Amino acid sequence: MNVIIVDDEPLAQDVLETYIERIPDLDLVAKCSNAFEANEALKNHDIDLMFLDIQMPQLTGMDFLRTLPDPPLVVFTTAYSEYAIEGFELDALDYLLKPIAFDRFAKAVNRAKEQLDLQTSAPATDTVAEIDHTEEDFIFVKADKKLIKVNFADVLYIEGLKDYVIIRLENSRIITLQTMKSLEKKLPEKIFKRIHRSYIINIDRVEAVMGNMIEITEKGAKKHLPIGKNYRSELQDLVNKNRL
Repeated sequence: MNVIIVDDEPLAQDVLETYIERIPDLDLVAKCSNAFEANEALKNHDIDLMFLDIQMPQLTGMDFLRTLPDPPLVVFTTAYSEYAIEGFELDALDYLLKPIAFDRFAKAVNRAKEQLDLQTSAPATDTVAEIDHTEEDFIFVKADKKLIKVNFADVLYIEGLKDYVIIRLENSRIITLQTMKSLEKKLPEKIFKRIHRSYIINIDRVEAVMGNMIEITEKGAKKHLPIGKNYRSELQDLVNKNRL
């Protein structure tokens, strides 16, 4: 696994580097003192695992993680136990409390290995199973510290807002911390269509297409959503295929 260390304390970096050297499967790609150096490392290297300190100058580890659209596996490292719950809410793989013991470090690495094995070693038949699973008429999303069942038929459209996704329903909304890209992969293509970098629509809820706009009724009023130029051609093909 390619790993990076992100910590503003040189001593903490040295401890982690020593631990990494003791595990043959780990390759330390970079040691970063702040989030900006880490961002460059993520851009320039294929990183599997990031050991990320929480308390850092300029930008905290948690705030940095929230800015990443497709982060690697993350293990938070910190001297403050009160951040543990928030860390796991950000889908961190593990949370190591300083001073970090080697056996606890090794346990976190083993969890990362297991997670990567699940992502990379699934046979082709598993892909078919995932596609079949999307034929269900609902999905569960994490919000408000629980998993909420969302029926596809109740969804009007989905809106991306920075690090969050807002699922717009007939009489309510659900806000969940994830990217549009990750959610789009879990939605059945027969029902949902990406029309803009910030919008995914429920095709069954579309009432009209007007130039570069989609019309949907939301809470009794007409709602117009823009069609992005990168999605216009594919959407036009769908309209032409089903027009009289």
